[in-house]
Amino acid sequence: MGTFTTITLYANNESTASEAFNTAFARMKEIEQSASILDESAEAYLLNAQGQINNPSLDLKTLVELSVEYGALTNGYFDITIQPLLELWEGGLWAETPQIQQERVDETMAFVGYDKIILNSNSIILLEGMEITLGGIAKGYAAGEALTTLIDMGIKHAIVNAGGDIATLGSKVDGTAWKVTLVNPDDSTQLIATFALEGASIATSGNYARYFDPNGKVSHIINPWTGYSSVSDCISVTIITLKPELADALATAVFVMGPVDGMRFVESLDDVECMIIGNDRQIHRSSGLDKYEVQDETK
Repeated sequence: MGTFTTITLYANNESTASEAFNTAFARMKEIEQSASILDESAEAYLLNAQGQINNPSLDLKTLVELSVEYGALTNGYFDITIQPLLELWEGGLWAETPQIQQERVDETMAFVGYDKIILNSNSIILLEGMEITLGGIAKGYAAGEALTTLIDMGIKHAIVNAGGDIATLGSKVDGTAWKVTLVNPDDSTQLIATFALEGASIATSGNYARYFDPNGKVSHIINPWTGYSSVSDCISVTIITLKPELADALATAVFVMGPVDGMRFVESLDDVECMIIGNDRQIHRSSGLDKYEVQDETK
């Protein structure tokens, strides 16, 4: 998945802790071997290259099935088939004239649509020209699977951070919640919020981290409906929910939706909370966020 990962856990002894670390990291590495589109030996890479994969691993099948489910849930704002568009913009489309951009996007949109993925009991099939990217769900899924591995080993207190996608197991051993901070996208030294999590997961999506163009105008977050870099009124979206893979996917989808539609969507879901920072730097909070936000540590 090409990102940093940290695991903090409590065990009865050093031997158990070491075994738990190694097993959890190995599980995440196993998922990367299924989900990577850069590793030529990975399943997702082979799926893109061949257009079909037979007898996929349970991880790849689950990731694609969840992605299709979340695509439907978000009305297409989360879509793993945007990879051809990402390649288009990364390849320099941002430097072309508006007319050429529109022509190339229109051509490429024919290959986009999560509902075009064919899922059979023993195969995954992409139509010719289609490619997937699991970057918007794989980290959350891996964090969740790492926790499942730890649970199976008897661990009761842990936190996994997979490149900013964070999943928690229980509380700290002293009974206090795990604390996760959100910093100002404009100034990483300024704290925006602190969240207390016990068994919940959190993911953040924003346009301030990665751009395709040198001027920072073309974000890596693509709107699947338009084919263009997301022109959103958000600079940051943080999602808190019980499932880390869902938090991961929703953070991207809500970012593309924007503050108004995104917050309306979040409020329609059960057990999902959200903090959105708008382009005007106004902070929007979902109605139930206060059960996670630590008020006296927020500035």
